[in-house]
Amino acid sequence: MVNVAILGTGKIIPEAVSALQASKKFHVANIWARAHSRDKAAALAEQFQIDKFTTDLDEILNDAAIEFVYIGLVNSAHYDYAKKFLDAGKNVILEKPFTTTAAQAQELIDIALSKKLYLFEAVTTLHQQNFYAISDALPKLGEIKIALCNFSQYSSRYDAYKRGEVAPAFDPKLNGGALRDINIYNLNFVVGLFGMPKKISYVANRGFNGIDTSGVVSLEYENFLAQCIAAKDSESPSFLSIQGDNGYILAHGTPNELNSFELAVRGEKVQKFALNKFNHRMIQEFVDFGEIYEQQNYSAVKSGLKISLDVMKVIEQCF
Repeated sequence: MVNVAILGTGKIIPEAVSALQASKKFHVANIWARAHSRDKAAALAEQFQIDKFTTDLDEILNDAAIEFVYIGLVNSAHYDYAKKFLDAGKNVILEKPFTTTAAQAQELIDIALSKKLYLFEAVTTLHQQNFYAISDALPKLGEIKIALCNFSQYSSRYDAYKRGEVAPAFDPKLNGGALRDINIYNLNFVVGLFGMPKKISYVANRGFNGIDTSGVVSLEYENFLAQCIAAKDSESPSFLSIQGDNGYILAHGTPNELNSFELAVRGEKVQKFALNKFNHRMIQEFVDFGEIYEQQNYSAVKSGLKISLDVMKVIEQCF
């Protein structure tokens, strides 16, 4: 197994560590935290039987046994920490969103490619078997006309936000907001299937500090339209749908999980698919990253980075 160090102690970290261990591809060898979060790192190390924990970043930077770092820090820190570790010759798994700007994304990609390092963005949607099956089924829909994506999930931090308490998820200075958080999955779904749109616009509901608590991205392609809706301030059933002149695809549930979908072709019985291999949404991406590294499949690295860069270009045009 490949040795990986974890950066961060936030909400995503227990899930990430559990999924990394379940993937059977990575051995979590160390966990780093800022000094004020030392106790959290110690508790996580004990919970998951991680070899070491530290508040000294250089310990991980200089440890030749560490081949990968997983960066699960606040959004605004992604670029700085990824660059630091890429410059040090470490492979990086970067939690979504990839960076703040397309220029930052391009810089990280250029460093990784120049050193032939493995750089991955952890977007669960793109690694599920159901995503691959949807891609394969697209020709059956005929000419695509409409794609609709809705990821709406009332945030556990929204009530506090309404009282004036601003968590990182609702802090514009830390690149919070619905677009960079949950709409990332919708955008990766659409861009992963169809590439870059020719026109992009964004309208949002904004809170007292200007953060987008919910919003709609409209994407215009050559022959069809797509809309990506995300809400952290309200809730509704989440779904993904693609409509063509010969049928439709409909996936119920949040797009970060993509647990199942229906394929309806005109004149045929509706088919239902639930092809994902793992119960937890994050395991498959780590299996994929591990296999890509084992097989030295660098073309897969480049393919993933192209989607990451394209999505950053879309997000940048939304502001």
